Amino acid sequence: MSFPQDPISIGFVPANRAFFSADLAAKMRQQTIDVMTARGVNVVVPSPEQTNVGCVENRGEAETCAALFRERNVDGILISAVNFGDEQAAAWTVRQARLDVPVMIVGCQEEEVLTPKTQRRDSFCGLLSIGEVLRQIGSKYSVARRPICFPTDEAFAESLDWFVRVCRVVGGVRGARYGQVGTRPDAFWTCRFNEKQLQRLGVTTVVIDLSEVFAGATALADDDPDVQRIVEEIREYADASAVKPESILRSAKLELFLRRWREENGLDAMAIQCWNSIQANYGVCSCTTMSRLGEEGVPCACEVDILGTLSMHAAMLASGAPAGLADWNNLHNEDDELVNVWHCGAFPKSFAGSPPKLGLQEIIASSGAARYEDSEGTLEFRMKPSPLTLCRLTQDADGAWKAAIAEGHVEDNPAETFGVYGWCRIPNLQLLYRDVLLRHLPHHVAITQTHVGNALWEALGNYLDMDMYHATQETPGLYTPRLPF
Repeated sequence: MSFPQDPISIGFVPANRAFFSADLAAKMRQQTIDVMTARGVNVVVPSPEQTNVGCVENRGEAETCAALFRERNVDGILISAVNFGDEQAAAWTVRQARLDVPVMIVGCQEEEVLTPKTQRRDSFCGLLSIGEVLRQIGSKYSVARRPICFPTDEAFAESLDWFVRVCRVVGGVRGARYGQVGTRPDAFWTCRFNEKQLQRLGVTTVVIDLSEVFAGATALADDDPDVQRIVEEIREYADASAVKPESILRSAKLELFLRRWREENGLDAMAIQCWNSIQANYGVCSCTTMSRLGEEGVPCACEVDILGTLSMHAAMLASGAPAGLADWNNLHNEDDELVNVWHCGAFPKSFAGSPPKLGLQEIIASSGAARYEDSEGTLEFRMKPSPLTLCRLTQDADGAWKAAIAEGHVEDNPAETFGVYGWCRIPNLQLLYRDVLLRHLPHHVAITQTHVGNALWEALGNYLDMDMYHATQETPGLYTPRLPF
C-alpha cells in the first residue's frame, strides 16, 4: 500500500556553457523538464525569457535562478550539465539559494558517435568541474546512479525517483514534530534519548501526560458521532468478534482524542506509552489506534521510543508507504537467515497476509500487570510476503547520530506465534545480529514493505551526517561504513 504524498518541488539548473551548442542545451533542458513533470515533480526552472534558452551560464543568470528557488522554497536541486556546463554558475546558484536542500548532479550523453564535425557536449568533464566547485563552497551533493545519460533513459527516471525519496526524508525529518504520549516505561532504558540533540537535527518533541489523555478520552460521550464513526471503522478494519464492545469503544475514544491532539499540534508521528499504565488505568491496549494511524501515514512507536518514531518516519518518507516498529526477535531455529520481525499488535493493516483480527495482549494479561478484560485491543496477523527495509536510528552517548539499514524479504513459513509478525530472510543474518550488538543499536527496528535502503543511506548519511551501517541483497554481510549502495 502507498498513500498520496504532496508533490516534491525540484529546482532545476540546466548548466550551460556559452561556447557549446545552445540548441543542444535547450533540447536537453526541455527533455529533462518533460520527464520530471511526467513523474509528478513540480519543476522550478528559469524560462527562456529569464535566461539564455532557459539555462544557467553566468553569475547574473545564477542569481535569477537562485531567487526563483528561494521564492518557491524548493525541496531539492537538480544540476544537469546539458553541455559542458559552467561550474561557477551552477555552484553560485546553490550558494545564493541558501536552502540547504539535497543536490543531485547528472550530465547529458553525446548525441552521436563523435566525429571532427560533431557538436560535442563534453558533459562528464563539466560534471567533474561542477562537483569540485560544489565541494569548494561546502555543498553536499549526490550523483545520479548513471552519471551520464539522456533524460529519456530509464536510468535517469530511476535516479530521479531515488532523489525524490532522499528529498522527502531530509525535508521531512528536518521539520518534523513528534508527539510523546506519556513517559518511557521505567524498564526500557533502551528507549532513552537526548531531546536537545534531536532538536538540533530539526525534530521537535511535543509532550502530553497520560493522565491528560485518559481524562480527555473518558470525557467523550459514548454517542458522540465521531466516536461512533470510529467504532464502525474499527469493526471494518479488523475482525472484532473476539473482543468486548467496551474495548472497541475505549479504543475509538482514545483514537479520537489523539487525532484531535495531533491536529492541534501539527504532529507528523507519535511515540506512545503503550503499556502497562494504559491497560491498568484506562482499560484497553493502544495497538488498534497505533495501527490505524500508521496505516494513514502517522507512524506510532511503542514504549515511547521517540528514536523509533524517527526511524519509522524516515522509512515511511522514503517508501511512501506505512511503516511499523518491530522487535529484532527470534531467529528461526532451523534457518540462520530467517528472523521473526514481531510486535504485540500495532503493525499497519496493509502489512497483513492473513485476515487481521483484534485480540488480547497475552504478555500483560498473563503477567498480572492489568486485568485480562483490560488487555484487549491488539491486532493479530501474519505478514504477507514482500520486500522489507529495516531501519534503525539512534544516538551514541555523546549525542552523535548513527543508523543501521538492512534489506530482506518476508516469506511464508509455517512457524506461528501471537501478535503481528513475519518471517524475514536477511542474508548473513548472524553477522547483522553481531553488528547490531557491537554498534549499540536498540531492540526496536522500523520496517516498511519495499526496498529503499539506498535512499535512506543517502538521506541519513550524506545530508543528515549520520554514521551508516547497512547491507543489501547485492552486498550480503557488509555491515560497515561504505559508499552508497
